Amino acid sequence: MLSYFDPKKDLGTPAKESATQVSVQIDGRDILVPEGTSVLRAASLVGIDIPKLCATDSLEAFGSCRLCAVAIEGRRGFPASCTTPVEEGMSVTTQTPQLAKLRRNIMELYISDHPLDCLTCSANGDCELQDMAGAVGLREVRYGFAGANHLEQPKDTSNPYFSFDASKCIVCSRCVRACEETQGTFALTVEKRGFDAKISVGSAEDFISSDCVSCGACVQACPTATLIEKRVEEHGTPDRSIVTTCAYCGVGCSFEAQMKGNEVIRMVPFKGGAANQGHACVKGRFAFGYATHKDRIKAPMIRDAIDQPWRTVSWDEAITFAAERFKAIQAQHGRNSIGGITSSRCTNEETYLVQKLIRAAFGNNNTDTCARVCHSPTGFGLKATLGESAGTQTFDSVRFADAILVIGANPTDAHPVFGSQLRRRLREGADLIVADPRKIDLLKTPHLSSAVHLPLRPGTNVALINALAHVVITEGLEDRAFITERCDTAAFEQWEAFIKQSSNSPEALADVTGVAPEQVREAARRFAQAANGAIYYGLGVTEHSQGSTMVMGIANLALATGNIGREGVGVNPLRGQNNVQGSCDMGSFPHEFPGYQHVGDDAVRTRFEALWGVPLDAEPGLRIPNMFDAAINGEFKGMYVQGEDIAQSDPDTQHVEAALRSLDCLVVQDIFLNETAKFAHVLLPGSTFLEKDGTFTNAERRINRVRKVMPPLAGKEDWQVTMALANALGYPMNYGHPSEIMDEIAQLTPTFTGVSYNKLEQLGSIQWPCNEQYPEGTPIMHEMEFPIGKARFAITTFVPTEERSTRRYPLLLTTGRILSQYNVGAQTRRTDNQIWHHEDRLELHPSDAQVRGIKDGDWVGISSRAGETVLRALISERMQPGVVYTTFHHPESGANVITTDASDWATNCPEYKVTAVQVVPVSAPSDWQASYSRFDIAQQSLLPEKDGLPNV
Repeated sequence: MLSYFDPKKDLGTPAKESATQVSVQIDGRDILVPEGTSVLRAASLVGIDIPKLCATDSLEAFGSCRLCAVAIEGRRGFPASCTTPVEEGMSVTTQTPQLAKLRRNIMELYISDHPLDCLTCSANGDCELQDMAGAVGLREVRYGFAGANHLEQPKDTSNPYFSFDASKCIVCSRCVRACEETQGTFALTVEKRGFDAKISVGSAEDFISSDCVSCGACVQACPTATLIEKRVEEHGTPDRSIVTTCAYCGVGCSFEAQMKGNEVIRMVPFKGGAANQGHACVKGRFAFGYATHKDRIKAPMIRDAIDQPWRTVSWDEAITFAAERFKAIQAQHGRNSIGGITSSRCTNEETYLVQKLIRAAFGNNNTDTCARVCHSPTGFGLKATLGESAGTQTFDSVRFADAILVIGANPTDAHPVFGSQLRRRLREGADLIVADPRKIDLLKTPHLSSAVHLPLRPGTNVALINALAHVVITEGLEDRAFITERCDTAAFEQWEAFIKQSSNSPEALADVTGVAPEQVREAARRFAQAANGAIYYGLGVTEHSQGSTMVMGIANLALATGNIGREGVGVNPLRGQNNVQGSCDMGSFPHEFPGYQHVGDDAVRTRFEALWGVPLDAEPGLRIPNMFDAAINGEFKGMYVQGEDIAQSDPDTQHVEAALRSLDCLVVQDIFLNETAKFAHVLLPGSTFLEKDGTFTNAERRINRVRKVMPPLAGKEDWQVTMALANALGYPMNYGHPSEIMDEIAQLTPTFTGVSYNKLEQLGSIQWPCNEQYPEGTPIMHEMEFPIGKARFAITTFVPTEERSTRRYPLLLTTGRILSQYNVGAQTRRTDNQIWHHEDRLELHPSDAQVRGIKDGDWVGISSRAGETVLRALISERMQPGVVYTTFHHPESGANVITTDASDWATNCPEYKVTAVQVVPVSAPSDWQASYSRFDIAQQSLLPEKDGLPNV
């Protein structure tokens, strides 16, 4: 007897997990499968195909189409195999004359209610209805009475990416179930019954005005051409696919790039992707058109000064020009007068090469990354307490969480695929605790079991986490056994004495945080008393003057409650960009080589020197803010920026622009002319994720392959450009493929010693550490021990931010992201995602708007001690009085014109989340916006100001 069971296989409806195996016979074949497995899945596991329409492996069994009916010995009728679980000794027959006739009759009814152009529709060759008609042997339809009900219904083309043709709908409910089970939005429903039944978008008129978030789950689930991508309608069905990794947020979704020639027809979420398991969001699923947008830079350009026009040149001329400029600067101003910034959007291999270029070819450690301005406190805080600069869990771990604490994060907008997974767990009964100044959408999860919202004031995170820990300790809710076994005793005793102080009680801190003490106590009890408590946090934790302190406070709470080292628990930073974890891992910070190895460690430096063949500086280099200050002071004169728009993304825009103007040579490598490139002397075309090979590392430390699906538009991948610049500077780099770069990374980085492209092909993905001790990676960190031996509690004294509301600036501004746009918007603004968010708005509470005479949609001026800008108002009950909010996806919005130079005490991560502002009605743009311009590369001229800003 053979045993067939592979839970990762894409076959039939997945089994309920069970350790008990049962013996069944299907078409005379004896097999063993887990108890709870459906007959449909059991058959598929041994290669027996049973026709089906409503069933799919990604959804719970439904049993509506009856096409999958089978005969079971001892049972009357023909039960649906998708909803019938196997039983010990069951004997199943999948093919009989009676079953064949039943299936043909069922299919005939479906086809009778379907348009006559079935064989010529857009989904021909990619339609399950056609496939099943062939599978059951249907050759003709005898009647067509049913079709009169809906064949004349209009086609809904309102969504920019897919259409809904109700005339082709068979009401199998797969789209409805995908929206509920996979996405968790509940935007679709089935109206009426029988032949009158139809799919509806609720009370909305069409998809674009409904609650649909365009994740594509319904499109993926549809077995006909009812829901179909417009690109498939235009270009036809793809003929091949290549699995790669999304280049948007830190979830790291795997996709099949489905191709015709070198053109991407559609991006389909890969069911074998461990991070996303076949789900996607509107960005990864549909917003890939930027890769071939007309704005792409396709040839290198140079100029002697930033007030001169660009000159298009060859790659060799541009590389030589940049190298000679850098050499001249160092000859005149010294070795430390130049530096560079790596990209969190580029691959691990490309990021590794940039920091190697800076250390080995520039001869200094003046390397930094955009992680400085987002998650550098995560590295510092987790290293200090747990011994490793990364999150502890897999995304899957949330399935086992009983209490989920979300602090300063908005998963449904910024990490939507994980947000859907989290919502699923909440619907199953897990407690939700949200600490956020706004009422985020997670709190509106349909069928949410229970939730506590802690609407703290911006800048008071540390006070709140101390108050939560105070309740845990003073009420005896801590896990003493875990603390004794896994934590440093002396450090705990010091922290315990500190946290017990009455000044850390919820009552004492209520006036500081703005949160009612009883709410804090309720949240602390729920978290501490849960069997498994998990903490997820985002930039609302790190982008503060006490960002590092807050990360340590989160680790303290997890340690005190014993929520480390198993599934369903942990400290989980939600990384913002696709490879922000990787850019940190690869040694982008000025004080660390790859693998977080300090440059001052002689033994470490000796290993790098031996392999790189040059002496290396033992002193940490300049951080990004230090580079800006040194540039203005005339000490720092050259910079290489790869894939990062610091002029838009970094705080205090006027200060950043002044620094960039002070440089003698700024080399920008990017796919578009961004805000930083306006100050550049050399513009090197970048390549998108579709044009390169490499790896990304997501927020759960998962290393995923990035595979080239089309040639680079400008002829070179990013790693090849960096390599050419190093060679022109006189430092030899000679790699034939990114796999060779990864091999070098593995030689020098202890947590990557077991990583190779061959192993990635075998395993699909790897979560570091991957080494001799963990040859296949480490899904859950700190199961048995911490890298530092015993975990260390840290004293987290609350220090109020200097950014406080005053009479002049009475409101506190905080910032964040929105679902349809990504980061500075360079990619998503060049797609149809603009339909949902074509401008940044200022969100404010009705009471604050009323006091100022502001109506929804009015232009408002926002001023801080750093600058002024103008946005439209969005009046919202999501805000609390005294707090306003905006996104930063559009450069002309000038969000960072008003953010200040305040930063985290340990890492210089900017305090984006707390800016004291005043808001007033206006009728003209700010001075900064009045001078803002966009540049047309093709025409070498300025474009008109963007429509929508008020006239001067």
